[in-house]
Amino acid sequence: MSEFRVKSITKLHAEFSVPGDKSMSHRAAILGGLSNGTCTITNFLPSEDCVNTLNAMKALGADHEVLEELEGYGPVKLRIHGQSMQLSAPEKPIDCGNSGTGMRLLAGLLAGQPFTSELFGDASLSSRPMGRITVPLGQMGAHIETKGEKPGCAPLLIHPAKVQPIDYEMPVASAQVKSAVLLAGMFAEGKTSVTQPATTRDHTERMLASFRVSTRTENHVISMVGGQMPESCDFIVPGDISSAAFWLVAAAALPGSRLVIQNVGLNPTRTAILNVLSRMGAHMSEIVHSSSGEPIGNIEIHGCPLTGTTILPEEVPNLIDEIPVIAIAAALAQGKTEIRNAKELRVKETDRITTVVNNLRAMGGVVEELEDGMIIEGGHPLHGADLDSYGDHRIAMAFAIAGLFASGETIIHNTDCVNTSYPGFAHHLEAIRHHRSEPADFILPTISHA
Repeated sequence: MSEFRVKSITKLHAEFSVPGDKSMSHRAAILGGLSNGTCTITNFLPSEDCVNTLNAMKALGADHEVLEELEGYGPVKLRIHGQSMQLSAPEKPIDCGNSGTGMRLLAGLLAGQPFTSELFGDASLSSRPMGRITVPLGQMGAHIETKGEKPGCAPLLIHPAKVQPIDYEMPVASAQVKSAVLLAGMFAEGKTSVTQPATTRDHTERMLASFRVSTRTENHVISMVGGQMPESCDFIVPGDISSAAFWLVAAAALPGSRLVIQNVGLNPTRTAILNVLSRMGAHMSEIVHSSSGEPIGNIEIHGCPLTGTTILPEEVPNLIDEIPVIAIAAALAQGKTEIRNAKELRVKETDRITTVVNNLRAMGGVVEELEDGMIIEGGHPLHGADLDSYGDHRIAMAFAIAGLFASGETIIHNTDCVNTSYPGFAHHLEAIRHHRSEPADFILPTISHA
């Protein structure tokens, strides 16, 4: 079992790339497999989660060839052979590993197939609620059994069914639920619509457009007509801004630092982290240099003293993955930061409200736990501590960043989980630590050359 050992830094001058976007890699594997030809996917995230989705599509008949590989992890460039919407029955249950995104999207894909399939995952995934997708998919005519030890949880046994279009109003804003319903709607005759209570990530809609599948968005309603054939295309996955967020916080909180993250996704439904850090006092600029499908560009950030802020309720759906590291920024800032409307954090890989609160307190942070968030009193010195990641990749990485600002040594145990989203994080962490005394900028290799 691996661990991070982290000590404080005094300088951060760096310019590098982060791995491919996790959300988009999942969707590229699925839509590429549904398309009517061959698709080349570049900068695919070779994480356990995304490789599991890629292998799931292979089990459903959509084979792939690896063109470039990150040794020890998986493919970063591959060619997917689409099946023209005609999937095959899998020979055995499909392993989704730790990925809630993979399981929920695949459930939508499989809801209207003429064969039986089963999706399962690890202990963490098997404890996460699946009712948010089984309810709307059931309303479409899907027959999904939840076979987990906990009610409404995986494994999911999906029986043959013919799905019908639906007008679904989501009770909670969720890009995963929206995407699952839209993927099921591709196999329905007629128009499927999803109404979201707040704007969520729109990667599915953008990627459907890249594959020439027409959708319509009006206010908070996304609709599409089933039966459209995805046309094969090549797709470049931008760097993942949720992975970049850890380094952005580190640079923002260290006065005198300079950081450039290259070729990162700048989709406006994902950049709320930049708005929050800007409100807290960070100086940054973003330059979009490609906007075909998904905007891609560079972020430059300069560190300075931060002040606390209030996370707005409407920001939370598009900040949910970044809240653990925002909590670290809040602990390093002066003043109070309040995070509410984030109860969704309690049903992630761990209960991220409790795990963030417990680990921050262990490092000397002053934080009040709320049912739907937390209040952090920043400015209290952090000290090194012996911490558990609880098997949650974002908890492990967030507290590695906290360790860069703490006195003494911080040890985070059980960090293998980081490979579910950021293979190579340890390499970047060590490079930053080893160059902490050099005033000149340095170049870290991108993940594909690590």
